[in-house]
Amino acid sequence: MAEYGTIRSGVGTAAANIDAGLRAHMNKVYGTMSVGMFITFLAAWAIAGLAVTTDPSQAAAQISSGKYLTALGSALYLSPLKWVVMFAPLAFVFGMSAMINKMSAATAQTVFYIFAAVMGVSISSIFLVFTGYSIMQIFLITSIAFAGLSLYGYTTKKDISGWGSFLIMGVIGLIVASIVNIWLASPAIMFAISAIGVLIFAGLTAYDTQRIKNEYVAHAHHGDSEWLGKSAIMGSLSLYLNFINMFMMLLQLFGNRE
Repeated sequence: MAEYGTIRSGVGTAAANIDAGLRAHMNKVYGTMSVGMFITFLAAWAIAGLAVTTDPSQAAAQISSGKYLTALGSALYLSPLKWVVMFAPLAFVFGMSAMINKMSAATAQTVFYIFAAVMGVSISSIFLVFTGYSIMQIFLITSIAFAGLSLYGYTTKKDISGWGSFLIMGVIGLIVASIVNIWLASPAIMFAISAIGVLIFAGLTAYDTQRIKNEYVAHAHHGDSEWLGKSAIMGSLSLYLNFINMFMMLLQLFGNRE
């Protein structure tokens, strides 16, 4: 009887340690993601400020009455460099995913923050296209939706791992459709991409949250702190991408343009 009590106590202690570790792990995931978001929007705002001027003497191109692109803005948004800026975040994601096993956790975190800054440069044109109030409003809406979806993924007892393959196929379809629409420039296709994309990335937010949680629980017994550290960074990357994509698509659907 005493041995049974000891075993039961040991199991309870182990479960409590995993619960505490899971909370710390998720806090690191959300914390790293939040820092990445801050870097992204700071970089986007700073680049947009350098890309636009009201001084005609510094203008490289006019974008509206009283607003001009500087030489930097012209290079980023009008020259062939715009293709590099557009696809650089995608290259970062594939590269980081492929190289994560060869990186230390500290290196992976640094690369993630560099990626966040590159993403900021890539989306900086939103400050030229949409009003500042609209951007803040959509950001708040996205934040509330993201929090609710991620909470659902974390707390639900339902196994939603089956969503994964369907959602990933949806993301691939969105990428292909978006690339094709660069040349077609169809507003109808853009609307469809944005509407479907919001649903896909909403589902991915819940799915990825549950996946991150389950991966931690499955590996916590091994005590591999280095693996868990890199897992937290990759989890942050997944949720960050879901947030950014959901935000951009909601902005396309409901944002007020300049």
